[in-house]
Amino acid sequence: MNNTPKINPGIVAVSRDCFPVELSQKRKAGVLKECQNKKIPLADIETIVENEKDSLKALEEIRKKKVNALVVYLGNFGPEGPTTMLAQKFDGPVMFAAAAEESGKDMIQGRGDAFCGMLNASYNIGLRGLNPHIPEYPVGVAGEVADMIADFIPVARVIAGLQKLKIFSFGPRPQDFYACNAPIKPLFDLGVEVMENSELDLYDIFLKAKDAPEIKAVSKDMAKELGKGNTYPDLLEKLAQYEVALTKFMQENLGASEFGVFANKCWPAFESYFGFVPCYVNSRLASRCIPVACEVDIYGALSEYMATCATELPATLLDINNTVPDDMYTEAKDKVKKYKSSDLFMGFHCGNTASSCLLDGKMKYQLIMNRLMELGKKPDITRGTLEGRIRSGDMTIFRLQSTADAALRAYIAEGEVLDIDPKSFGSIGVFAVKEMARFYRHVLIDKRFPHHTAVAFKHTGKVLFAALRMLGIEDIGFNLPEGTFYDGENPF
Repeated sequence: MNNTPKINPGIVAVSRDCFPVELSQKRKAGVLKECQNKKIPLADIETIVENEKDSLKALEEIRKKKVNALVVYLGNFGPEGPTTMLAQKFDGPVMFAAAAEESGKDMIQGRGDAFCGMLNASYNIGLRGLNPHIPEYPVGVAGEVADMIADFIPVARVIAGLQKLKIFSFGPRPQDFYACNAPIKPLFDLGVEVMENSELDLYDIFLKAKDAPEIKAVSKDMAKELGKGNTYPDLLEKLAQYEVALTKFMQENLGASEFGVFANKCWPAFESYFGFVPCYVNSRLASRCIPVACEVDIYGALSEYMATCATELPATLLDINNTVPDDMYTEAKDKVKKYKSSDLFMGFHCGNTASSCLLDGKMKYQLIMNRLMELGKKPDITRGTLEGRIRSGDMTIFRLQSTADAALRAYIAEGEVLDIDPKSFGSIGVFAVKEMARFYRHVLIDKRFPHHTAVAFKHTGKVLFAALRMLGIEDIGFNLPEGTFYDGENPF
């Protein structure tokens, strides 16, 4: 199942009637050529938009070419009315860009004034209440516009994914995790569908999948994936039954949506009835771009999915969990690079991270639940985690969250997972973010974010920030450099 949208971008040029239409045609051809050279997919919408009828004609051409992300290109000044009408009537993410002047040798017939035209277009964008993607500097020559389009494609994938996303939840959100219990009204404002179900529903679909013919194949695939880490082979068929139950439920209940994610209750009653913890299955679904958030964290699932769309890589959901002790920091001095001790923290969860993101992943048992449910004795119902050290490399922590009064806010911070042994259990790693201590205090705490963070295994802050702006999110926190103060930060 493909659980992220495939973006088929197209470019349509606009031209103001008092400027040579050939200027827009020639400049669009230059962008198309640069995109071809850079292997950036881009459909050519041949209609040049000069008036409202041209907008309708271009929309029909867009439909026939199955374009689902549109680049509106001001090859010259452009007619702001038809230009923004085109964006308004297009059912998908839109980017605006404008042509820079290429040469001082052709500044009479060859001057397009698109730099000026973007200002008029922006005013009309506001009149129509649109939120298109506008690059940080949206004016350039052909090669620069091609690069803008390359940057737009993952942004468009995030927006298109949310437009056709359904979040399935199972169980009430736990009492001890009120932070995960946020209003769902803002999700509908984003165009996301939500289907809430009970834990009994989850148990019911699990029982009904008992004799599913796919279980044997899934169990065999689990054994192959785990390899030497297959420490509980007797458990695999139960886990496979659970995986089959979830994937079938998703396929049968997507309805009008195309993509799905889960936010599931995973303790404490779960283990007594199912006979395992669901972490390994959650990790496998994450590897197929179907995030499963723990503890019915609906906004965690949403954030993971956005990170997945941004990177086309598995994301995970981790607790921003614990500090790194001073002795570990000192021992790893050669590996902590430029980071201060207060820049480090450990990201942890029970065992839900895709195996491709771990070093030597092994199936184990959930130690904390074992203490609670099995009193520290030989594990049985608490088996089923995928544990290992998270691979070192670039990462981004991210969350989009509703406040208690149904306002959306977000944070983004780029950093890296360090090549340091966490010396602990679970899916865990030592994470580094510049000025993390201040970011933790003045963004995460001050703005009341919960303990779960989505983790993208790539630097993707630029994409996520642009997507959030398109979604109309105004409150976006990020880690500020030393010497630049947060609102309310004590300067003394």
